[in-house]
Amino acid sequence: QVYLAESGGGLVRAGESLRLSCGAFEEISRENPMSWYRQAPGKQRELVASIDSGDNVNYADSVKGRFTVSRDVENTLYLQMNDLRSEDPGVYYCKSLHSWGRGTKVTVPS
Repeated sequence: QVYLAESGGGLVRAGESLRLSCGAFEEISRENPMSWYRQAPGKQRELVASIDSGDNVNYADSVKGRFTVSRDVENTLYLQMNDLRSEDPGVYYCKSLHSWGRGTKVTVPS
């Protein structure tokens, strides 16, 4: 189990951007895929974006062209979110293998 911590959430207007970060308090193997999930109130947690050991990325259809997932040499995971919309709010979670962070909240008033 790896301790993960997300940051970067906040309240923004529609059309604005946010950059989420996820760091680990111990070394994570670059072989481990990492993902961003989100959970809106009353809804199930859903996959937003993922990146594998070869830096191949995958996105939910709803965020393609607006969100970009990446990670740096220290395996800090990022999610650049542009053109945020009213359907994007929720708590965003970072995942590495079986470990989850506690989430960071994104709010976009409709």
